[in-house]
Amino acid sequence: MSDTMYQSHFGLREAPFGITPDTAFVYDCRAHQEALNVVLVALDSGEGFIKITGDVGTGKTLLCRRAMSVVEKNFSTAYLPNPLLDPRGLLIALADEFAVKMDRRADGHQLVRSLTQALLKLNVAGRRPVVFIDEAQAMSLPTLETMRLLSNLETEKHKLMQVVLFGQPELDRHLANPAVRQLRQRITFEYRISELSRVEVRHYLAHRMRVAGYAGTQAFSSAAIWYLHRATGGVPRLVNVLAHKALMLVFAEGRDRVTLRHAIAAARDTSSARRALIPWIV
Repeated sequence: MSDTMYQSHFGLREAPFGITPDTAFVYDCRAHQEALNVVLVALDSGEGFIKITGDVGTGKTLLCRRAMSVVEKNFSTAYLPNPLLDPRGLLIALADEFAVKMDRRADGHQLVRSLTQALLKLNVAGRRPVVFIDEAQAMSLPTLETMRLLSNLETEKHKLMQVVLFGQPELDRHLANPAVRQLRQRITFEYRISELSRVEVRHYLAHRMRVAGYAGTQAFSSAAIWYLHRATGGVPRLVNVLAHKALMLVFAEGRDRVTLRHAIAAARDTSSARRALIPWIV
């Protein structure tokens, strides 16, 4: 069963429920808007560290990319999608992101010095440096400590470099380690992303279908939406997985709307989905 046939059946230009983060499908749920506001306010105030956490699949990577696109006009941004680096690797990665020319064979002190001079030049030019780190829970304690030492550098008015950490709840346990207590004290702004409510799941499904080109009125019945919310707990990535499978089932039957039966079948085919009890009236 090809994706092209499936999309054509529903009048879509593209698949609406992919699991790869795509800013074209951004849905402004309450939690994401509040998290973005926290990041913007913190960066504007010049704070050193900002922390955004959320469970797997709640859209942290998408939010990270969105925040970068919003601030890139006023800041010089660096993006570390895979921070599983040792301290030296972190310095080199930051140098690459900020286009700093340096001798990669230099010792740690020289690397820090070259990076510091480059950060100062960016600040003088009015391009304040900010580092966005995705999957921050993967950072080792020595690497976190190196990042803290870099963030200690400051001008007369604000930090020389700001850092936004995006991570799973494990990041909080990581930061509870006494070895990084100084970094933890420097996190003055933080936010925990919550899952989608049932109403938000309804709007989320309709939004993604519309962006993908759907011109119908309602591709998911109310009962199907209720079940998808219960089975996924409102986790966007899991909503995408179940919604995609449900639409495939509808297409295979030659129908045009996802019902409760399709939603249940999609959940049963997904090991990470919850098994939701069905009341008489949903």
